[in-house]
Amino acid sequence: MASDELASKLSRRLNIEDGVEHPVALDCDHEDGGDAKPTTANADSELGAKLLRRGELNEGIGEHQQPSSKVFNPYTEFKEFSRKQIKDMEKMFKQYDAGKDGFIDLMELKLMMEKLGAPQTHLGLKNMIKEVDEDLDNKLNFKEFLLIFRKAAAGELPEDSGLHALARLSEIDVSTEGVKGAKTFFEAKVKAINESSKFEAEIRQEQEEKKKQAEDKKQRQAAFKELKSAFK
Repeated sequence: MASDELASKLSRRLNIEDGVEHPVALDCDHEDGGDAKPTTANADSELGAKLLRRGELNEGIGEHQQPSSKVFNPYTEFKEFSRKQIKDMEKMFKQYDAGKDGFIDLMELKLMMEKLGAPQTHLGLKNMIKEVDEDLDNKLNFKEFLLIFRKAAAGELPEDSGLHALARLSEIDVSTEGVKGAKTFFEAKVKAINESSKFEAEIRQEQEEKKKQAEDKKQRQAAFKELKSAFK
């Protein structure tokens, strides 16, 4: 097949450049003498670009480059959280990233859940990672870690799941939300909403009481004037 032939050509060319294999003449003619298919042409073009790039690197012309990737910005991708909350989550992530490699693997997650007081089975830990493992590398990066809190806030996690327990037991400083002493971010959210509604209700009640007092005062003044005029 064309793909096998191309792979063989690429492997042979790289071996020649590394000095592992001596160059030999290759028969590049197709047996059917027909036209190459578009997919084969594309593969040939890609192969040529790779070989050219390899040659430039060997000659010291080109420079090694890391694969391009989108830079992750938690503040723009997780706008539902404040900067303070994201900082706290990052601090927690780094606390349990024992290997300091930017990931929480299965064993680190195991220790994390044990310290939080919610130990999980091996299968349970694997399912926790699988739930938010976008790149399928069987470990959690910081973005995937934040996804746990996003899913929990959206009510997308079963209450008996390990991720729900992780989010529920994580102590996040929510002082930026105007609520202190709440155990978790989600409890704080509910408390903030309730206290905000209570505060607004108290203001309305005070306004109504002041309005009623003003009306009562006006009525008393009118009654006093009427009584005063009766004695004239």
